[in-house]
Amino acid sequence: MDELRGRAYMASTVSAEGYLEALAPIMAAVSAQADGPIQTAADLVVESLRADGVVQAFGSGHSEALAMEIAGRAGGLVPTNRIALRDLVLLGGEPREVLSSGILERDPTVAARLYDLTAPAAADIFVIASNSGVNGSIVELARIVKEKGHKLIALTSLQHTSGVESRHPSGTKLIDHADVVLDNGAPYGDSVLELPGGGSVCAVSSITAALLAQLLVAEVVRRLTEAGETPPVYLSANIPGGDDHNHVLEARYDGRIRRTA
Repeated sequence: MDELRGRAYMASTVSAEGYLEALAPIMAAVSAQADGPIQTAADLVVESLRADGVVQAFGSGHSEALAMEIAGRAGGLVPTNRIALRDLVLLGGEPREVLSSGILERDPTVAARLYDLTAPAAADIFVIASNSGVNGSIVELARIVKEKGHKLIALTSLQHTSGVESRHPSGTKLIDHADVVLDNGAPYGDSVLELPGGGSVCAVSSITAALLAQLLVAEVVRRLTEAGETPPVYLSANIPGGDDHNHVLEARYDGRIRRTA
């Protein structure tokens, strides 16, 4: 995967066509995980759902897009919940000024509060996304999740995380606490097109993380349907009957997912 990324990165020019050229081999390499870690991750999610668990998704910064891709979207699983740093304000009573700090995601002390505000059940499984996998809130939440006995799926850039030091006091990274690691395929620094004067532009991690999330959902639903079970899946709220369908399924998880809290 690294060889493909490097070759695409060096060959591409700054243009829409250049971005597509760089992205194509990365997407192909990420997709290859469908026969490996995606299968393992799907097994863990199905095990959680059958035990009446919820998928708890967290990402800070742009990795919050991964949590949004998993939790509460049309075509996705209903028993999913999005954890966000803003929960400290919306649910935890902290002043909104705390969100203006650019270093909040680096603060390991917020993780315990986020976990407590989420109040997960024992069967809940966590999906935590971070391109670098080294910031304090990410690593500390991963550590707490494992300490509490939950399964943990991590989405990160293996290339990037291997090239930076941990910002957590323990020196560990997200991958050190995960049961399964999904590589989003992003290069070091995330962006893939070199600028003539130095630096680079056009990131890929949000696109590849979304792909991994949907591959995971597809495998979870396949397992449930092949076992004769009806998967709890959202319909779009913008089609006739969508709201009624979704409200019936959400009622099963009343108070455990934020759409019903």
